[in-house]
Formats: sequence, structure tokens, C-alpha cells
Amino acid sequence: MMIWKKLVAPPITVMLLFLAGCSSSPISDRDALPYFAPDRLLDLPLPGDLGRSVEMSQMITVRHDGEVFAFEGHISITAQRFFLVGVDGLGRRAMRVTWDRSGRITAERADWLPSAVRPGPMLADIILLYWPSRILQQSLASSGAVLRDTPSRRVVSLDGADILVVDYLSGGDQSTNGRLHYRNDTWGYEIDVQSVEAVP
Repeated sequence: MMIWKKLVAPPITVMLLFLAGCSSSPISDRDALPYFAPDRLLDLPLPGDLGRSVEMSQMITVRHDGEVFAFEGHISITAQRFFLVGVDGLGRRAMRVTWDRSGRITAERADWLPSAVRPGPMLADIILLYWPSRILQQSLASSGAVLRDTPSRRVVSLDGADILVVDYLSGGDQSTNGRLHYRNDTWGYEIDVQSVEAVP
């Protein structure tokens, strides 16, 4: 627990600005698009549709094809924009994603990241994890996907099959504090997330 406190002690906005200055590699336009399943785009809501401003740090563990990859995510969300920076255990920047209220997404990722970890689908996942149900139902409508919420679980289904399942293990639905586990069966990965929201 002390290690986690040390991680979130610096102001997140300062950390984000520092990390934004690190070197990175451009990505293809397709990898920046918010696909939540193959050929299924999420109609982006607005960053402000989350309903509040949030700054949080996350420990993220990805499992895909028998491989495990862990990194730290630092997220800032305001009415104007969403900003994500991910770094690995050595402090190398793995990914950067910016999405503003115009709908524009700019993203970069490290070449050494597993191919399953792409900025656009990761942005779609984060929106599906945290944005309110009524907003997501509108965002999913054109894709044919359906959202179901229960007290501790969120499920996205497509053509009658559950394709993304989120279990909120602490903090309640869509909490930006605590633990959650989700799997995206169409992309073939599972992710564990431990989040700590910064206190102003």
C-alpha cells in the first residue's frame, strides 16, 4: 500500500505534463479509432458527459495470448478533454491518448507494446467502464450493441453474445476508485485495474 501511495503522491497534472514530453512513435489512424470490437466503432460521447472532472492513477495488468503486461495509467478528464498517459515499470512511456470535445483523437504508442494494446480500443474500453449508462446506450446504438447494468457488473452484448464484461470489485458501479476486472472477448484480452482518484 505504501508503494501505491508513493505512486500517486505527485500532482497528476504535473506528472502528465512531464510524461507528455517523452519521446514516442506515431500510430496508424485505425489504431486511434475507438473500436470496442472488430469493425464496431463506439460513437464517442463528450468528455464532459462523464458528469464531473476526474484525475486518477491506475495500475493496469493486461493478459492476452498467455502473455501478461503491466503498466501505470494516469488519466485526466475535464469537460474539454480526456488525457491518458501510460508508463511501464521502467518509466518508459507506453502510450499517450488525447481526445477533445470536438471528437478529435491523437495517440501515440511504444513499438514494444503487445499488439493487442492499442490506443483507440483502450479509449473505447475506458469510456465503457466509466461513462453513465444512459450516455453509453446512445453511443452503442448505431453499432447494434446492447448495454446491461447490475449493481456490480456492466455487460455489452452484440448479436446476443456478451462481448465485454466488467466486474466492479470495489467502490460500486463506474467508480474511479477501487478495483475492477474486465474482459473483452472479441479482442481476446482480460484486464485488471486498480484505480486511485486524486483528492483536490
